[in-house]
Amino acid sequence: MNRERLPNRRVAETFEVEVNGLRYTATVGRFVDGRIGEIFVQNSKPGSTSDCYMRDASISASLALQYGCPLETLRRALLRDPRGTPSTPIGRVLDLLAELDDNMESA
Repeated sequence: MNRERLPNRRVAETFEVEVNGLRYTATVGRFVDGRIGEIFVQNSKPGSTSDCYMRDASISASLALQYGCPLETLRRALLRDPRGTPSTPIGRVLDLLAELDDNMESA
C-alpha cells in the first residue's frame, strides 16, 4: 500500500475546539478532490503534555488517512463515553469534520 501525498499547495481550514475544559486549534488539509488528508491539533499551551499527545495523535491520523484509512474508520476506532461522545480532542475534531463533510454533501 502506498502513501498518497498531499500537493504542496492545498486547501486548509483552521478552527477552535474545546474538550474537557481545554482549548485546541485544529488545522485540516485536503486533497485536490476534497478528501481530508492531514490533521494538525495543538493545545493552547504549547509544550504541555496535552499538546504533545495531540500532535502525535494528529500525525498518526494524518498518516492513516494518507494510506487510505477512511475517516469513518478512524472515528469509530477512538475512545468514546457511554453516550457515544468522543472522549479525546482528536475524536472531537474528527466528528466535527465528518459533520462538516455531511453538511457539504447535503447542500
